[in-house]
Parts: sequence; C-alpha cells; structure tokens
Amino acid sequence: MFQVNYHNQYYSAFGDSSDSENLAKKLWLSKLNEFSSNILYRAAEKIITESEYLPTLNKMIQACVYFKLPPRLPSPRDAYHEACRKESPKNIQTWSHPIVYLAGRDTGWLQMHSEIDAKVFPIFNNVFQKYCKRLVDGESFSIDAEPQSVEVIEKPASKKFNIKQLEELNTLFE
Repeated sequence: MFQVNYHNQYYSAFGDSSDSENLAKKLWLSKLNEFSSNILYRAAEKIITESEYLPTLNKMIQACVYFKLPPRLPSPRDAYHEACRKESPKNIQTWSHPIVYLAGRDTGWLQMHSEIDAKVFPIFNNVFQKYCKRLVDGESFSIDAEPQSVEVIEKPASKKFNIKQLEELNTLFE
C-alpha cells in the first residue's frame, strides 16, 4: 500500500536496493507482530488518508494502537476537556471512560483548573497515553465511586493565641 501511495518517497527511501527494503520490512515486522492483519490494514488506510508523507514506524504503531483502543474512548484533547469540565466530587460523575478520570486525577485536578492548557495538556496527554498503553495491553480500569470524605478535627485556639491575634488587629487600626 505504501509503495503504491507514496511512490516517489518510497523509492527515495529504499531505492532499487532490496537489501534496505528487506531490513526495513524485518524491523517493521518485529515491532508490529502484536497487531492483527485487520488492524494493520486499517492503520495503513488511516495513515494514507491523513498524511501525504511516508510514515515512520512510530506513526504506524500509533495508528495501530488507535484501532486497538475502545471505540468510545475520546481523543486525548477531548479527554482533557472532559476532565476539566467535570464538577466535584469527580469520582461520582459519569465519565466517557474510566481512564479519562484516572488521567485527570493523576495529573492533578488543581493543576488542571489553575494553570494554562499549554502547560497542563502535555502532562495530561502523557498520563493519558500511559493509561491507553495499559488498556491496549489488556488491563481494565474502574473508578472508585465512594464519596471521598475528609475528616475535619476541630481544635479551638488557645487563649494566648487569640490575645496575640487581637493585638495584631489592633495595631492595624492604630
């Protein structure tokens, strides 16, 4: 498929030498052997329709992983926006997929709400991709929906501390 679609680039990369082409095929085979022929075909079609350049092995692996993921899993950018928009308590909300929640939790809710996207999205994306890899490897995820309660222990301030606070306030008004 790539030879036909990327004719000039293919021959620039491999020339007329079958040695370099065979080496590339062996490398690709060793790295892509975990994917079914159906996934490989769909990934190649996706690359051909989306890119005008001969793909690297890394691009092919990414495309194959894309087709191994559940169909309802959002893109990293959509997952990030979903995680940013959910209200607290986050663990009882309805999520498109548990790894969206987990990636947001691991990135840090406060960081996601208080810093700019350009800084936080790469962190979220990295965490999200790690969860995607684990998902492709067969791991399953769930969200603990038990409400997160924080136990607050109230301890009254000492009389000495209260007097000190009042004196500091009095100095502000003088």
